[in-house]
Amino acid sequence: MNKSPAIKDFTSKPASAQAGKIGVLLVNLGTPDGTDYWSMRRYLKEFLSDRRVIETNRVLWWLILNGVVLVKRPASSGAKYRSIWNEALDESPFRTITRSQAGKVAEAFAARPDIIVDWAMRYGNPSIAARIEALADKGCNRLLVFPLYPQYAAATTASVNDKVFDVLKTMRAQPALRTVPPYPADPVYIEALANSIRAHLATLDFEQEAILASFHGVPQDYVDQGDPYQAQCVETTEALRAALGPELGAKLKLTFQSRFGRAEWIKPYTDKTVEALARDGIKRIAIITPGFAADCVETLEEIAQENKEIFLEHGGEKFSFIPCLNDSADGIRVLVHLMERELEGWV
Repeated sequence: MNKSPAIKDFTSKPASAQAGKIGVLLVNLGTPDGTDYWSMRRYLKEFLSDRRVIETNRVLWWLILNGVVLVKRPASSGAKYRSIWNEALDESPFRTITRSQAGKVAEAFAARPDIIVDWAMRYGNPSIAARIEALADKGCNRLLVFPLYPQYAAATTASVNDKVFDVLKTMRAQPALRTVPPYPADPVYIEALANSIRAHLATLDFEQEAILASFHGVPQDYVDQGDPYQAQCVETTEALRAALGPELGAKLKLTFQSRFGRAEWIKPYTDKTVEALARDGIKRIAIITPGFAADCVETLEEIAQENKEIFLEHGGEKFSFIPCLNDSADGIRVLVHLMERELEGWV
């Protein structure tokens, strides 16, 4: 009987490839391969064609995407990426940091040769499909997928899971699958955030009057339809406020960044809040982005550059961006802690 060309056949692999290893796949949002027009266009087309990201009428969105967005946006987005690009490695900081996170997590599991750690991007390279196939080639018949989003959103966590499921549909011998759930108030995660805030503030030569916890936004309509994202961002902020204690915690304010298009997004908006604080006489602020596991264009350019400019232009005097957990010791401790919890029963 002929085999369907859509199904990859892993049954013919040698016995050594069926050793029963466990693959752990860290998955982050994505990154373009370069800052030039065509690299940006390819990346934006893949990202903005995802029905989880853009839920509007498909015909209307196809016309807007191909007739307007992919004509104008690659150039402006490329300029933003160039301002934060890792020139030494010719890649985005997002790729540099995610690779380092995977490497350090692998070191943490070095005593377990049956666990193989890898990483992928939902959009761009390395792709989820390529890395799952690579893990299968190494004999992994169990797979733990870790979408690197502390707070669940259909446009992020669910999109990663969708892509993983699509890949598994093409496999004759599928691995057993687990996914790491969101962790908005996990004590280890909250403690790491609190530690990073305290450590960063201790390096400043000014006392901040306000601290913003800025999360990536989503359209209000997505929340109205049942997406738990906003509630989980509130949960994180409240837990972080408690962990910081009454003095620092009282300064922490929740905001949402990265609006796109004309639709209403969840509020309060980060840029508008930054402007309002400056106009109201607040002179010194700091911003942390707890929803990002690694620094990227939305943190290094949008927050650290654009929002700093907004604050200073409207009367602010001192602005500081608090980096993401990235591949810090605390950041890796969070990732390993969550993996160990989800691997119970397999190890």
